[in-house]
Amino acid sequence: MIRQAKGKTPRRPPPKKPSNTQKDPVGVYCRVRPLGAEDEECCIEVISNTTIQLHAPDGLKANRNGEFKETQYSFKKVFGIKTTQRELFEDVAKPLVEDLIHCKNGLLFTYGVTGSGKTHTMTGSPGQGGLLPRSLDMIFNSIGPYQAKRFVFKPDDKNGMEVQNQVDALLDRQKQDSQTTIPKTPTTRRIIDPEFADMISPEEACRADGVDEDSSYSVFVSYIEIYNNYIYDLLEETPFDPIKPKWNGAGTPLRHNTEFIPPQSKILREDQNHNMYVAGCTEVEVKSTEEAFEVFWRGQKKRRIANTQLNRESSRSHSVFIIKLAQAPLDADGDNVLQDKNQVNVSQLCLVDLAGSERTSRTRAEGSRLREAGNINQSLMTLRTCIEVLRENQMCGMNKMVPYRDSKVTHLFKNYFDGEGKVRMVVCVNPKADDYEETLLVMRFAEMTQEVEVARPVDRPICGFAAGRRQRNQAFKEELTRRLEERGGPVDGETPTILSQLLQSFPPMPPCEISGPNDDVTLPRLIDALEKRHKIRQMMIGEYNKTANMLKSVLQEQDSNILSKENFIQEQRGKLCEKDKMIQNHKNEIDRLEKKSKMLEYKIDILQKTTNIYEEDKRSLQQELESREQRLQREMSEKRRMEARMQGIVTDAKLKWEKECERRVNAKQLEMQNKLWVKDEKLKQLKAIVTEGKTENRQPQRPSREKDKVPPKRSASPSPVPTGPPVRPLHRRSHSAGGERWVDHTPATNVDLDTVMQPNIPNAIKVTAPSEKALSKCDKYVLTHQEVASDGEIQTKLIKGEVFKTRGGGQAVQFTDIETLKQETPVATSRKRRSAETGPAPQGEPMEGDWTDVETRCSVAVEMRTGSNLGPGYQHHGFPKRKKP
Repeated sequence: MIRQAKGKTPRRPPPKKPSNTQKDPVGVYCRVRPLGAEDEECCIEVISNTTIQLHAPDGLKANRNGEFKETQYSFKKVFGIKTTQRELFEDVAKPLVEDLIHCKNGLLFTYGVTGSGKTHTMTGSPGQGGLLPRSLDMIFNSIGPYQAKRFVFKPDDKNGMEVQNQVDALLDRQKQDSQTTIPKTPTTRRIIDPEFADMISPEEACRADGVDEDSSYSVFVSYIEIYNNYIYDLLEETPFDPIKPKWNGAGTPLRHNTEFIPPQSKILREDQNHNMYVAGCTEVEVKSTEEAFEVFWRGQKKRRIANTQLNRESSRSHSVFIIKLAQAPLDADGDNVLQDKNQVNVSQLCLVDLAGSERTSRTRAEGSRLREAGNINQSLMTLRTCIEVLRENQMCGMNKMVPYRDSKVTHLFKNYFDGEGKVRMVVCVNPKADDYEETLLVMRFAEMTQEVEVARPVDRPICGFAAGRRQRNQAFKEELTRRLEERGGPVDGETPTILSQLLQSFPPMPPCEISGPNDDVTLPRLIDALEKRHKIRQMMIGEYNKTANMLKSVLQEQDSNILSKENFIQEQRGKLCEKDKMIQNHKNEIDRLEKKSKMLEYKIDILQKTTNIYEEDKRSLQQELESREQRLQREMSEKRRMEARMQGIVTDAKLKWEKECERRVNAKQLEMQNKLWVKDEKLKQLKAIVTEGKTENRQPQRPSREKDKVPPKRSASPSPVPTGPPVRPLHRRSHSAGGERWVDHTPATNVDLDTVMQPNIPNAIKVTAPSEKALSKCDKYVLTHQEVASDGEIQTKLIKGEVFKTRGGGQAVQFTDIETLKQETPVATSRKRRSAETGPAPQGEPMEGDWTDVETRCSVAVEMRTGSNLGPGYQHHGFPKRKKP
């Protein structure tokens, strides 16, 4: 049986969000804390309300030009050391609280190095409340009169809210009261508590505008901590709470329990709207600022105890305080909350205090502390990576996957960067010089973050009930109470009713006792009294109907007036929104132009510095050019002197070569004359041989190459006397061995042919490379050169020359002759040569210029030995002939 593997359940697609092309950049603010001591070195200067400048401290390494680099960073707003907590709240957190009340989410986190004032900015101190207590105070000041009773809104443990009816809410309240064994702390103690007393003065209280009076609100808070990439619930009730003391029956604390139970980590889940939330996180419903801040401080105490027991540092963890605001419209009567879960809107504001951003080398942590610090830095690095990918996707039009899941912090707040609310960041910096390098990294990350744009959240739809339901219900109750008070007060301690008032307004009843059957007075008297009461009742009914109609007309008139006013208000709000958009666009344009102006000023400064550098380079190059021109002029003058000197050398060489050419031409002429004379002698001898053959009636047999060669008979005719000038014989190898000293330049790569006629020059200096020293000692120069001939044989050339001294004191060689030595195989096919004369010959007689082979010519040449009467030209043919290449 084959089992099919179960496939994973496909993930349902997220709900389509309404298309909204409007985007807002991440609002990044910078706050500079004051120095700890006045004599400390400062590396930050606030230039304007949007720009700060960083100066490198004295101990930092300078750049290549020997100057310290100064960098400027621009933000949405910069808060100096004199900025109060209220001013910071007005610009940063107040718009987020207003969005929270209008059903929009918000994310605010502080970022910076440890000790830069992040916790003070977020929490504050007594008398100087931070962003968190002021946000809570503004929320309760705005929705105070419109809050629902406890347990009307109840979390469904899936990041949603349910609406309970009045009965269920009352039962839950009674159940909580019965389970509570600790007496409630008086309100005066909360104010006196020095840890969170008087965080906000009444003069600094503020509230939001445009609160929907026809809705009911409830506030829920939760407090979590992300440490070492684990999520812990700081409000989770443990069996033995280390914060709560045990109470006795008299209501006084008995003792503190010192037993500590480590917190359990939580996991992240995704709700039906694809928003991330912490599963199983405690959500406490609070009804006042003091109660909410007391819950926060309880979580802070638990966090401190956990850090102490587990030996942790609070600055190495992220704390997240989540404020959820649940609101639902009232029903048509304006009395109770509408029992419809789909009409409940839940918005949340996350206030995040990130861990300190510094290098692990600076924390001096070791062992487990070092690993935990590395995890914290890894989470911050993941946040930077997500911001970089978002920025790259938006600026370059790419669609890279943002690595939200690499860290719990980024995974929890991924919905905000995807367009679920506004995102704002407060960068806290410490101006002391020790934090310069870490502050530089923080500034770069903050400047990059404000280039990321987040989609603007859309307004959520509201129910279709008429506005002013709460006011009408309240007016009705007040009118009813007033009329009851006019009719009279309570009777016998009971609440008066309309029936009792009507009975009291009727005339008293006469006595109803009948004295006898003949009593005719009591019954008519009773009938008259009842008739009077009936008339009064009819009159009161008419008056009641008249009053009801009048009240109805008044209410209708008020409704029409309210509707007209609401329409007018909506129209004015629309115009106001348009004006606000125009103002915001103008502000954005002004900010953009200011940023562009600052960027251009910065570029102008850079260009000015570059211009100065180029001018310095230009001056140095001009000086170098002048020096090179002077050197060029000297070289030109030297060149002219050398040209004049070489002109003289060329003239001398030209005269010498002209004489040498003339000598060679004369020698060549004599050689050609001797060759012609030798040829004529040959022809004469051949004619004599041919003549003798004819007389003897036999034809001479051509000697073959295989038979013994018989030298032909010499002619008896006397040798003619040469008519030309004496022939200058060629330099033979035997003549090379004279009394002169030779430089025998024989390369080391020559091939040993193993021939009889080896170039052997006695008293010669043999070298493989010519040198001036060897040339200065000799008069002649010979170069042995080997190459491959056209028939594939190797031939050796001896290139001879004369050595003479130059005017400069060196040695020069003038080549005068080339001798060639070639080795051949005697059994090779002889080459034939045909004479230029091609005339017809008689029958049986060889003609002049007929085909002859090499052997015959060699035999004739050998017979003409030295000293014969053939003439001076034949002494060259007394040696075996060599083929020319």
